[in-house]
Amino acid sequence: MKKSLVIVFLALAACVEQGPVAPVSGPPPVTSGPALGPEVAAHNFVSVVTRMEPVIERECRARQARANCDFQIVVDDRPGQPPNAFQTVDRSGRPIVAFTLALIADARNTDELAFVMGHEAAHHIADHLPRQQQEAMTGALILGGLTALTGGGDTAIREAQQIGGTLGARRYAKDYELEADALGTILAWQAGYDPERGAAFFTRIPDPGNRFLGTHPPNASRIDTVRRTLATLR
Repeated sequence: MKKSLVIVFLALAACVEQGPVAPVSGPPPVTSGPALGPEVAAHNFVSVVTRMEPVIERECRARQARANCDFQIVVDDRPGQPPNAFQTVDRSGRPIVAFTLALIADARNTDELAFVMGHEAAHHIADHLPRQQQEAMTGALILGGLTALTGGGDTAIREAQQIGGTLGARRYAKDYELEADALGTILAWQAGYDPERGAAFFTRIPDPGNRFLGTHPPNASRIDTVRRTLATLR
């Protein structure tokens, strides 16, 4: 653990000097204050990992007795990546939470980093990834099957499966994001951070609005979820 954190710290100090990169789609985030220097950003990230990781793993084991709760928190140092964080699993099922260098540089304080880290970890704890995969598979089977029943050819069936998979995966996507915001609030709070201050991150990113089958809910809904969850903790 300590060795990996040192490596992360050195990588950040060496690479984050390029500064934040604008998102691929939509306007760049609107900043509400000066960006932190690379050394401060690196120190903040390492300190947040040190405090958040044991809290995340403890909560994971409490809620998911059979789940793999050995989290690996890494830095996605691929060049040109926009500010982003994501959760996935490796081939053995170990949960991974990844931060791009641009997001680490863009965070204004440790509360923002902690909240984002808690949010991404919450996706694994709440089983969102396998649930979303199952919903995508169901959507693909249903729409592909209906197309076959109506006489569609192989190409039409494949296209229907792709559309059905997308619709299935997005059916509960916004609900999952709000669930992760709520649990992420709890995790950050348990680690001693201020989730409401951390959720200020949403004020600097483009608002997706409430689009039908969108992947993310409106920023206002996310901030409200954080505040309502926090009210139950205080």
